[in-house]
Amino acid sequence: MTLERTLASALKDALQALYQITIEPDEKLIQPTRKEFEGDRTIVVFPYVKLARKAPDMVGKEIGEHIHQQLDFITGFNVVKGYLNISIDDAFWCDHLAAHHDDSRYGITEERQEAPVLIEYSSPNTNKPLHLGHVRNNLLGLAVSRIVSACGHKVVQVNLVNDRGIHICKSMVAWLRYGNGETPENSGIKGDHLVGNYYVAFDKHYKEEQQQLIAQGLTPEEAEQQAPIMLEAREMLRQWEAEDPTVRALWQQMNGWVYEGFDQTYNRLGIHFDKVYHESETYLLGKSLVEEGLQKGVFYKHEDGSVRVNLEAEGLDEKVLLRKDGTSVYITQDIGTAQLRYEEFHPQKMIYVVGNEQNYHFDVLKLVLGKKLGLPFGDSIYHLSYGMVELPNGKMKSREGTVVDADDLMDAMYEEAKRSTEELGKFQFSPEEADKLYEMVGLGALKYFILKVDPAKNMLFNPEESIDFNGNTGPFIQYTHARIRSLLRKADEQQLGWREALPAGMKLNDEERILIKMLYQYPDTVLAAGENLSPALIANYIYDLAKQFNHFYQETPVMKETDEAKRHLRLQIANMTALAIRNGMQLLGIDVPERM
Repeated sequence: MTLERTLASALKDALQALYQITIEPDEKLIQPTRKEFEGDRTIVVFPYVKLARKAPDMVGKEIGEHIHQQLDFITGFNVVKGYLNISIDDAFWCDHLAAHHDDSRYGITEERQEAPVLIEYSSPNTNKPLHLGHVRNNLLGLAVSRIVSACGHKVVQVNLVNDRGIHICKSMVAWLRYGNGETPENSGIKGDHLVGNYYVAFDKHYKEEQQQLIAQGLTPEEAEQQAPIMLEAREMLRQWEAEDPTVRALWQQMNGWVYEGFDQTYNRLGIHFDKVYHESETYLLGKSLVEEGLQKGVFYKHEDGSVRVNLEAEGLDEKVLLRKDGTSVYITQDIGTAQLRYEEFHPQKMIYVVGNEQNYHFDVLKLVLGKKLGLPFGDSIYHLSYGMVELPNGKMKSREGTVVDADDLMDAMYEEAKRSTEELGKFQFSPEEADKLYEMVGLGALKYFILKVDPAKNMLFNPEESIDFNGNTGPFIQYTHARIRSLLRKADEQQLGWREALPAGMKLNDEERILIKMLYQYPDTVLAAGENLSPALIANYIYDLAKQFNHFYQETPVMKETDEAKRHLRLQIANMTALAIRNGMQLLGIDVPERM
């Protein structure tokens, strides 16, 4: 039983005994005591004041006395304006250290036998490589998947590849017009980058054709609709949906190039999926479900021939579900994909990791699936909405070729890590070791900098700031881990036997107590991150832990401590800190080195 649960149980007994109040206390009202006050845990007594019919300080004092008598690990208490601060005996913290200092699965809840949580992320288009925006999506999806799994849920990681549609046809048309048979093999260009080049080329020529038509007297709106290259793309989409064999063959060839490129990027980021869906395989089911809704009267056919849903009564507006030419839109395939996933996995929840520009889309999707179509999984959909990520020089536009590709970004982070690590100059590595370390530090810097920001917030990614070994960064945490591991190797080399049980009745100094109390909070931090779907909670906890350990190491002798029991205690604290750092960083998808 956790400390909070034990205190909540004692509080329940106190309320019944003192005031004849039968209530289940909220464990969230039992919190770590703020640094400026004496104590280890604080119970907020305000919710019980009115029921007890006494002043807050009196209620706190009476509850404190009752709990103090009940629990032998409480050494004292004080009350500050309705906040009951409780002090915990050192033996409690030492027992926790003894139980977990060498626990490799510390903070991980065993998987429960229940319906899985399905998490969709990445969802790229096959007309361009992954870019910085995709990086945040992928890192969030991976971290949330690992955190939810660590909270005891079975997790199914899925990807939905948007492999069809007008944007795909744009790259195909441009390649037919201007490609001259170029392939990844004969050009030496990574497949997703090659196809992305033709997506940019389409936009360039499309703008040129629009200007020519405007010069001939057309309005800008007319030029957009009548540009020959756009008409070709629309015709190709119709041919694709009609399963024209020539169009389908080109589509398969160019998508194949992209998939090979995606796989290389995913492998480098440490990402894999349990199931990959393709829009080309799900949109027809979506169209059939839309047709069913049309027959039932929950959707309607607009005068222009498109199929729509009216959501004005729900505070939204009309949404097109099928275009007037019968082709599908994004939400069409999302309807079909959700149905497929329900049939295959029967998940308790379907989490979609998608940027906040799609908030409206998911509001509509939930209403269409649940309220309109009456499907049993409509209410299980949750949109994990995240903010945009920008570079210091502003926004990115893939169609104009101004994006920062994920591959280029990772290469740049590798080089930055190489420069920064070599400046430290504290260890000589073989070329193979150095290469692995630079990759680990570079990717650690990238991942941590993105994940330490609350998902809902927009963020500015600064590569130079992310690699700083002294700030709130991945490299600082990685270096702290390596420092601890070096310390423990020295202890093992000297055969100090520090893993042995500590003598009873040990007293802790302030630095020791603070660090053990922080370590005690790690499992609760993981659970909170899972509940809030926020890797930032873990990232910032780990930073605070690493910072506190460095302060502890500066203020408290470890290897030079002459008292053997004290030395063993501090080495156990160090080991448990390293475990918490490693486990927490792994939940974020970040590796930590044994030495730097």
